Amino acid sequence: MAVSRSLRALAGGCLGLFASLPLLMSAAALQAAGIPEPPACGKRQQLNRIVGGQDSVDTEWPWVVSIQRNGTHHCAGSLLSPRWVVTAAHCFKGHLSKLSLFSVLLGAWQLGNPGPRSQEVGVAWALPHPVYSWKEGARADIALVRLERPVQFSERVLPICLPDSSVHLPAGTDCWIAGWGSIREGVPLPHPQTLQKLKVPIIDSDVCSRLYWRGAGQGAITEDMLCAGYLEGERDACLGDSGGPLMCQVDDAWLLAGIISWGEGCAERDRPGVYTSLPAHRSWVQRFVQRAQLRGPRDSPVRARR
Repeated sequence: MAVSRSLRALAGGCLGLFASLPLLMSAAALQAAGIPEPPACGKRQQLNRIVGGQDSVDTEWPWVVSIQRNGTHHCAGSLLSPRWVVTAAHCFKGHLSKLSLFSVLLGAWQLGNPGPRSQEVGVAWALPHPVYSWKEGARADIALVRLERPVQFSERVLPICLPDSSVHLPAGTDCWIAGWGSIREGVPLPHPQTLQKLKVPIIDSDVCSRLYWRGAGQGAITEDMLCAGYLEGERDACLGDSGGPLMCQVDDAWLLAGIISWGEGCAERDRPGVYTSLPAHRSWVQRFVQRAQLRGPRDSPVRARR
């Protein structure tokens, strides 16, 4: 069966939160409120487990955040702007009315030793995509998280770029995932819980659809999903990695291509990771995150780094 790439949450949840959203602030109002302009997205300012992955380097992925529930890592996410994080919708299953349980930890390379320059911010809103059905493996597994206050940017806390409409990532393109999830099924990441990273190639959508074909005309891979990983298994995202980024480098910037969503088991043969496609939901994200930065290739044709 499909397994969401997160610690399991209680069943339930609703989308009624949209009815009570306040009006979004305009860019001028944001400036008047003293919210700082973000630095260029997707560019590290380095100081110089994912199954089968390796330790990342401090400040290597400054947009990757830990979404915590009751002070414990629950899911990952990606920073888009001073007030917004994007993650998987299933991370909030059964908890939309209990957002006081959640916080977002930014700039923490090691969860067991976050350091004085990490930042922890409460969650003001969690906005699942309106068509998400709260079922494992469902389409539109994406949610936006509004932070209670704007974060302070530093070499450890920076936004990632969204891909613009010119970006095309063909099968075989090497991208990366990062997270603090289990290093294999039933084995949590050991102390000090260093952020893990793994290079994963994009898998052809037709190939992935055949691998996850359920028969009787039921395809598990929808038009807003993409697959990445290794058909032989052994390397993959796992429990606790949900909501984290699938990151691809185009020219000199890192773009958020997808969100870790689901898979069958962890690192099993012919069961690669399935990701929610960011390009498929870019317009929805931009509707709320007006300060998200888009990037594409500097010249044509589009060239993704491999």
